[in-house]
Amino acid sequence: MGKIAVITNDLQGDVVYLTPERTAVMTDAQPHYIGFLDEMRRRGHTVYHLQLINLPDDPNANRRADGTLPLQRETEGAAILPAFLGEGDVVVEKNKDSGFYETKLHDLLQAEGVETVVVTGLQTQICVQTTAADAFFRGYNVWVPAECVVSDKTEDRDRSLAWLAGYCATVASSKEILETLDVKGELPRMVVKTLP
Repeated sequence: MGKIAVITNDLQGDVVYLTPERTAVMTDAQPHYIGFLDEMRRRGHTVYHLQLINLPDDPNANRRADGTLPLQRETEGAAILPAFLGEGDVVVEKNKDSGFYETKLHDLLQAEGVETVVVTGLQTQICVQTTAADAFFRGYNVWVPAECVVSDKTEDRDRSLAWLAGYCATVASSKEILETLDVKGELPRMVVKTLP
């Protein structure tokens, strides 16, 4: 099987610290999440950080209460949080929720021979879900580590994980993913249900 890449979504100050609820769940998830990224790097897998940049003319971009636009290119709030960055990581700009929509991600992955993606980040029901589905549409084998995806509300996260598992991704714990890699040397492709 081809190479494996880890994809993160929106590990940026303007996203992570948007609400007290999100900050709290990210604070809880961060040590384990960083540990998983480090273990994947140690096994030779590249981490691709999707960096959401809002375009000024995007009518659908979320704005602050005062009308200003967060996640502007070259601002502190748009930068990937340093705690999640590692040597050899790749940052890919995106302007919409999915990391594959009008970005360089697919071309970069194809150039490296990537066939399996491990999708992480926040929010689970938005950027993680759309990125995972778009990866599946492009033929990638998709895995999602349950503790490395975050949503403000637990019910949103759980509903999204159930949808992903029922449709386009293998959802497992990060421990199971690492153990599978160590035992099998790969992450097996999900068996897609076929119609009778």
